Amino acid sequence: MLNDIKKEAKERMESSIKVFKADLAAIRTGRANPALLDQVQVDYYGSPTSITQLAVVTVPEPRLISIRPFAANDINLISKAIMQSELALTPSNDGKIIRLIIPPLTEERRHDLSRQVKRRTEEARVSIRNIRRDAIGDLRDFEKEGMITEDDLRQGEEHIQELTDAEIKQIDQICEVKIVEIMEV
Repeated sequence: MLNDIKKEAKERMESSIKVFKADLAAIRTGRANPALLDQVQVDYYGSPTSITQLAVVTVPEPRLISIRPFAANDINLISKAIMQSELALTPSNDGKIIRLIIPPLTEERRHDLSRQVKRRTEEARVSIRNIRRDAIGDLRDFEKEGMITEDDLRQGEEHIQELTDAEIKQIDQICEVKIVEIMEV
């Protein structure tokens, strides 16, 4: 019973960190990264589809993303989706390949992006703390019902807190790496 709560809390925290990493990967830095396109959805015959399901995405140069659609007639759909996205990038195509040139970021834009990363980092920390609160609440409920002892409760709370501290430390490390990446000229 105690191990189930610990295991569930750990799984939820790890899932929260995966979402945080995916969220940060979509933030544009000064260099090309195929993960920028993960959030872009193409309206493909009425259903939202990711670009990676419609094309091969490569990074041939540090500031260039190349998109080669599997079907040549999808090139306009992909270009339109990129233009409508929040990436603020203008695609150019030659009829076979879409090229996205990643412009260097201005200093002001770098600071805006680092503030955005810090805000998302705090949201991830809150998510982890909410998971901790839920797990400790479950432990206390079990103790009230007499399913676990007071010692088990204390031990469980300590374990959940250690887990929380480790996951928040990991989030902070991910944040630092992303901010360094953004601020790099």
